[in-house]
Amino acid sequence: MTRIQGFLCAAVLAAAGGEAGAQATLTFGGSDAIGSILDRQNVAFSACANERGAGKLKINFVQGEQLGTDVQVIEQMMQGSVHLYGDVLDWYANWVKDFAILAWGFTFRDGDHMQRFLDSEVYKALVEKLRKEQGLRILAAAPTQPRILFSKKPVASLADLNGVKMRVPEIKTYLTLWETLGTRPSRLAWGEIYLGLKTGVVEAAEGPISSAYSAKFHEAVKNVIRTDHLMSSAHITVNEKTFAGLAPDQQKVLTDCATEAVQTTRRNAVAETEDVVRKMAAEGATVSPIDKAPIQARAKEGVAKMERDGAWSPGLWDTIQKL
Repeated sequence: MTRIQGFLCAAVLAAAGGEAGAQATLTFGGSDAIGSILDRQNVAFSACANERGAGKLKINFVQGEQLGTDVQVIEQMMQGSVHLYGDVLDWYANWVKDFAILAWGFTFRDGDHMQRFLDSEVYKALVEKLRKEQGLRILAAAPTQPRILFSKKPVASLADLNGVKMRVPEIKTYLTLWETLGTRPSRLAWGEIYLGLKTGVVEAAEGPISSAYSAKFHEAVKNVIRTDHLMSSAHITVNEKTFAGLAPDQQKVLTDCATEAVQTTRRNAVAETEDVVRKMAAEGATVSPIDKAPIQARAKEGVAKMERDGAWSPGLWDTIQKL
């Protein structure tokens, strides 16, 4: 445990039970690179809650990976030593399996398709399951940017992925997807990817465009491939006991600020995507398209196996395709 983790594990909620006039001091954890689109979202949320809280809320946002990896921060949130967390929804597949569908390539056609899923009763059931079973309340969520590939060598076809040692997140669906596509998945924390690519510990990595740009993946390796294999997401979540202990006006501030922050992230994501790609090219990266049809077909072949293996509920992928 790091020094800051130990300090924050000792922190307690300053106000509980919704006492009038009491201030709640909440620790907010993230893990994205400072300046990335999700980091900016979390900064904006914190500023909004602190301002509208009018002395009744104080959000302490701890940037980067000072609190640990995503899984570690989520576990701290479950324990209550961290009260809020903002990142992508995919990580919750470690506790509610149907969130894994968010990490399966080419499930969503675009951001609007993902938003229809986030507005659906199917998604709302997942949110409720996470709240009841793990004590985590998702305050707001939205689609953001496509995830793309960064590689030491050019990748122009599905065959070029064969045998590539590739960093993927510690989410079973990611691991299985990239194994299905022929790579050799390797696990590294987000903050270690740049060095891993630079030194050759891994030969490729993937990530949301703006977050990967902030982490300088395009400087570590020069080949940027527009696979657009996943629509990424943004969310802000709170520990349920912490939320229940707040006064109604404090709860409303957190909910309103979270909704505004993730929707602003969605708008910014659309505007930034192509601009960031142009910046990568201007800074020396070779940005190239790829014939996605064979990759999509290979990913679709894996759906039946994933459902047989219990990765998510049978029929979930087909249900999403009909939205």
